Amino acid sequence: MVVLGLDTSTSATAVGLRLADGRLLHARDDPNEDERPGHATRLLPLAHTLLTDAGLSWGEIDRIAVGVGPGTFTGLRIGVATARGLAQALEIDLVGVSSLRALAHGAGEGGYLSVLAVIDARRGEVFVAAYQEGVELTAPAPLSPANLAELRERADSLACTPRWTALGDGAVRYRQALELAGVAVPGDDSPLHRLDGGAICELGVSAQPSDSPVVPDYRRRPDAEIAAPGAGTPAGALQGASS
Repeated sequence: MVVLGLDTSTSATAVGLRLADGRLLHARDDPNEDERPGHATRLLPLAHTLLTDAGLSWGEIDRIAVGVGPGTFTGLRIGVATARGLAQALEIDLVGVSSLRALAHGAGEGGYLSVLAVIDARRGEVFVAAYQEGVELTAPAPLSPANLAELRERADSLACTPRWTALGDGAVRYRQALELAGVAVPGDDSPLHRLDGGAICELGVSAQPSDSPVVPDYRRRPDAEIAAPGAGTPAGALQGASS
């Protein structure tokens, strides 16, 4: 099965291509710290480059897999919308894959079995979930760094061998909080911190297509909604104030 994998849950634009013989091709765009993510402009060109390198056409793709998050609101919206448009145009299956699960998927290559997958959620939070040998132990959730120790303790109670390693851009950013919680974090330059399009492809092969549309997994409200007048105020209170 030829699978095209896309992920825009982080600032990076990650694309993978799984060939029919199981080989994986990878491409990504990592913006500099002073640059905005290039999801909208880089996603399709990266995919086209991989197809060209493999000697394939768009019509030879059997399935598209897309990382649904959690992650940045704008990034997820671009990635999922692009994947849905491609799948509809090519008339092929589309499956959604947890971006945190994909991040943890590559941990085995580094010999890590118990992993906290941590994506920087901005606003001083991270999106995090605990996995052991690919099995999700705690559901993805937005947490402040101060609550990571509590999550680690909860994961300890569910794991067989509670020796945790944290991976992801959130783990790099909040290394100190994780290490204080007793969680190991590989060096900042470790490739295991980078969510890989190939992992999206591999998880996409076994994912079951659904009749329900693939949608982003935001896990919290977008910034614009929170900043809107009246946001966070119970509806009843607004009604009472106007009556």
